[in-house]
Amino acid sequence: MCLAIPGKIVSLDATKQFATVDYGGGTHRQANVTLVEVRLGDYVLVHAGFAIQVIEENEAKETLKLFRQMLAFQGEG
Repeated sequence: MCLAIPGKIVSLDATKQFATVDYGGGTHRQANVTLVEVRLGDYVLVHAGFAIQVIEENEAKETLKLFRQMLAFQGEG
């Protein structure tokens, strides 16, 4: 199974090919953004290090909430 994780663009490099993406909880990673047109503050889905789609903020936050719930549930088992 492959997952794309939503995150927020918090910075772009000078070439606008790479962005720092905030996934919440203090997790920041670099992602290649050459496949989509992004701006600071946009939310994107990232798969295998590539931003593959720009999404609405509410959709990103709801998806992150569901991921946290799944991880919490997994920790209980």
